[in-house]
Amino acid sequence: MSQPTAPAPSLEVSGLAYAYPDGHQALFGVDLTVARGERVALLGPNGAGKTTLVLHLNGILDAGAGTVRVAGLPVDKRNLAEIRRRVGIVFQDPDDQLFMPTVREDVAFGPAASGLRGAELEARVTEALEQVGMAEYANRPPHHLSFGQRRRVAVATVLAMRPEILVLDEPSSNLDPASRRELADILRSLDVTVLMVTHDLPYALELCPRAVILSEGVITADDRTQDLLCDEKLMRAHRLELPFGFDPRSVTVNMR
Repeated sequence: MSQPTAPAPSLEVSGLAYAYPDGHQALFGVDLTVARGERVALLGPNGAGKTTLVLHLNGILDAGAGTVRVAGLPVDKRNLAEIRRRVGIVFQDPDDQLFMPTVREDVAFGPAASGLRGAELEARVTEALEQVGMAEYANRPPHHLSFGQRRRVAVATVLAMRPEILVLDEPSSNLDPASRRELADILRSLDVTVLMVTHDLPYALELCPRAVILSEGVITADDRTQDLLCDEKLMRAHRLELPFGFDPRSVTVNMR
């Protein structure tokens, strides 16, 4: 009797290299595998190639060399529609994602564009808004919401597509402490793979059991987040600074 095969990893990046048209080489052979359900922080100084890597995950940029697979599917032209459904990117500025008259219409936009209609579409919108605690704001114009609420709606627009991977670009930036905590609670509750690009090292430690450091276009470290943040020499080498007085050893980490 054949053994059931394990699901493909959510993300497999192998030998990924990329140079921009002006000749600037941003990635020099990145290898990264993220299993289903993992929450991984992508750390690194500005200019390390983090954004370039993220833009390869749903085919916005085309690999110069190497391969990217999402749930076993190669990221290439024939799979782009499916890849973009499976990889949900939440940008740093929610106003880049919210452009419809109401919250409901913003969250419905992606599923409607992929063919959902009627009760099925409405159920998908309600489900996504409930996941981020914003169901009661469905009829509000997004620009009437606080920044933290807009970020949660931006997450809902992506969740409405039922992605395999949620990619978050600096999710805690510009949030007040309460909004930061609320978003952390939401992200912990989601049953998706999370790749979180952040300079907020305490947030990475709180939410992501594993972290990788991308520096000068290559992954230079991949370990438990707490272990990386406790390695002062490694942190200094890659211009990663903990907030004054913050001791990563003092944090009890939830490894789920």
